[in-house]
Amino acid sequence: MQESNLPTKEGKRILFPRMRLWGQVDLKSVAQKVSYATSFTQGDIVGLVEALAQEIAYQMGQGYSVKINGLGVFTPTLALRKGVERESGDKDDKRRNAASICLNDIHFKADKELILQTGKYCRLERSQQKFRHSSQKFTPEERLKKAQTFMQENGYLTITDYCHLTGLLRTMATCELKQWCEQPETGIKCRGRGSHKIYIYVAENKE
Repeated sequence: MQESNLPTKEGKRILFPRMRLWGQVDLKSVAQKVSYATSFTQGDIVGLVEALAQEIAYQMGQGYSVKINGLGVFTPTLALRKGVERESGDKDDKRRNAASICLNDIHFKADKELILQTGKYCRLERSQQKFRHSSQKFTPEERLKKAQTFMQENGYLTITDYCHLTGLLRTMATCELKQWCEQPETGIKCRGRGSHKIYIYVAENKE
């Protein structure tokens, strides 16, 4: 059971059930299991899944949501590009053109059958370990200053570095660094992708 971050109207924090995951299974592992139970090779399965993902991406790019029976529905979502201000809706306000908009995310709604099948395989036991919470020792402003100072002294900052500096858990640290990158006045920029992503500090040009 995990304690909610936000208190109720009565000022109490409620507990809610949350699954503790053992880790993450990748496509190679899934393909190995499926191959063992079918006549398909691991290569066949990996190739098919990659082709399926490519076709789903294409169809969403053409403006469709994609439903895969037994799996779920994939729906693309849009957002304004970084640095572009939102429309106010006022009659005289400048409207944003298509160049100001980009694909932001893909929402996935699981098929009910997938949920039911997962539930059948699930055998729940109460964990004796408590979930960790991100540290609240520093304010957002203090965390930003720590990040900027670290980057100035070391050249760059990783998500792991930021977790050690601030006490935040990885998910919250990632979200906060992304937030800093979206605010030009912080001077923080992102470079690289995935596990190779780093953050650098670009000093403001006062000339």
